[in-house]
Amino acid sequence: MDFDLNDEQRMFRDVLRNFVDREIRPVAQEWEASGRYPTEIVETMRELGLFGLTVPEEYGGLGVDMVSFALTFEEIAKGWMGIAGILGSHSLSCWLIARHGTDDQKSRYLPDLASGKRRTGIALTEPDAGTDLQGIATVAVRDGDHYVINGRKTWITNARYADPLPVLCKTDPAATPAHKGMSVILVEAGTPGFTVERDLPKLGYKGTESCEVLLEDVRVPAAQLLGGVEGRGMQQVLSGLETGRINVAARALGIAQAAYDEALAYAGQRKAFGKPIGDFQAVQLKIAEMAAQVQAARLLVYWAASRSDGGHRVDMEAGMAKAFASEAAVFCALNSMQVHGGYGYSKEFVVERLYRDAPLMMIGEGTNDIQRVVIARALLSGAATIG
Repeated sequence: MDFDLNDEQRMFRDVLRNFVDREIRPVAQEWEASGRYPTEIVETMRELGLFGLTVPEEYGGLGVDMVSFALTFEEIAKGWMGIAGILGSHSLSCWLIARHGTDDQKSRYLPDLASGKRRTGIALTEPDAGTDLQGIATVAVRDGDHYVINGRKTWITNARYADPLPVLCKTDPAATPAHKGMSVILVEAGTPGFTVERDLPKLGYKGTESCEVLLEDVRVPAAQLLGGVEGRGMQQVLSGLETGRINVAARALGIAQAAYDEALAYAGQRKAFGKPIGDFQAVQLKIAEMAAQVQAARLLVYWAASRSDGGHRVDMEAGMAKAFASEAAVFCALNSMQVHGGYGYSKEFVVERLYRDAPLMMIGEGTNDIQRVVIARALLSGAATIG
């Protein structure tokens, strides 16, 4: 077993770290506090080709391996998790189009998505349907050579910039089971009836917007049906969410690493009773446990990514990585705050932002309780083994 990155992956990580240190860290606190959209950072991500992470090279993308994909979100989240969110939803949508789109859909959208000329996200969640996607109420009715879509989506990242926005809907609401009647339709920005409504206020995860989207009699050409065949939407989305969970796991790893880094540095600088607080055993125990949590999370994330690179189905591996890394992020953020004492509660210190960002990783891309159900089912069915 090889737990080291190869030379190409290390070089890629170094480029990412330089970008984060140069353009994200210096402005993250101020821009997050003011609610300023990170336009300049997005432009640099375009120049670096990061919007093409999951786009094949034949369409102008980077087509990176999944370990490099995970590295991207780990390094960016260490600087500012909200920026990773801008890239995450876009990358998942690009993966869906590249994997499941028709030849025409790929050639029309992927080159511009890879360059960042177009950006995208994905519209799954509804006010009354999150974990249970089969419970969505958004419906697309065939009308000649068009679909007419009606429904409402919520918590949609990149909603104001998505063009197109893949929308999960029911093309056959009477289908049993429900997933057989679900499809993904690519809705272009500016389509009449497609409205991006309010930005939802959030505890953390600033920098990117999370919006409500209303679809009222939205007429979309039938050629916008992802893959060109009805009834495959749930299958398409679930295959993409394996990638999405590696993305979220890597973001959580980045938060955990950043929290540990902040605690370690502060423990060496802050003095109490005439010596660094890192000399006290109570602080040492926190530092040691945080380090172990970070490294264990990293091994799970890279393991899941490596298995994906090997062509394996990774719903169990990605679920393990996502559940463990997100809980490590929350643990490390809280313990880093405790190491900082009163300063950890101040918005002038990075750890306060990490503490607010971390809990979302336990919820996004499927709650951790759902991840454990997925893991258990894979093990009980014999589809996956441990040891």
